[in-house]
Amino acid sequence: MELPEKNLFTRIIKKMTSIIFATNNQNKVEEVRAVLGSRFHIITLKEAGIDIDIPEPHDTLEANASEKSKTIFEITNQNCFSEDTGLEVVALNGEPGVKSARYAGESRSFDDNIEKLLTKLSASDNKAARFRTVISLILDGKEYLFEGICTGTIIAERKGNNGFGYDPVFVPDGSDKTFAEMDMAGKNKFSHRKKAMEKLINFLNN
Repeated sequence: MELPEKNLFTRIIKKMTSIIFATNNQNKVEEVRAVLGSRFHIITLKEAGIDIDIPEPHDTLEANASEKSKTIFEITNQNCFSEDTGLEVVALNGEPGVKSARYAGESRSFDDNIEKLLTKLSASDNKAARFRTVISLILDGKEYLFEGICTGTIIAERKGNNGFGYDPVFVPDGSDKTFAEMDMAGKNKFSHRKKAMEKLINFLNN
């Protein structure tokens, strides 16, 4: 993971007010915008007029995030970032991991993914898991990676109606509520995505 060169891009970043987020996942966009506030204007792929489904063929979050950001930079020649997030369950040897969105198939059904997870985990007493986010930032043609991790536990029954993905069955360490039982502010106290974004923001601000 390449360390940021603080002095090299300071003047560029202070002038940068807009940046492309290589996603059309509105849930992720809302979480990121909540973290960034008004400092940066996030442009989604749809808003940038880019109508493509970027493949995620790799076996690591880092490689998939890099694939997406580099693809968008090649198309637009603009500073951009992407992220890839996976739920890594200890008893399942890190599954679903990079396959989190498609764990139960290409339909990307949240309910089907959760059902498969709970079925595979039902025989295990070890419910420990973590969400891990990797952000790939392409800035002036160079790539920087930022990681955020949230550890927690998988519960046997869905709770809550907020969030998305595996949020209804994931309880972060330090809480007795699932992500789906929290509002955005509550989730961001623990969020893996926020932790990765804060590292990116600290880099941009230094």
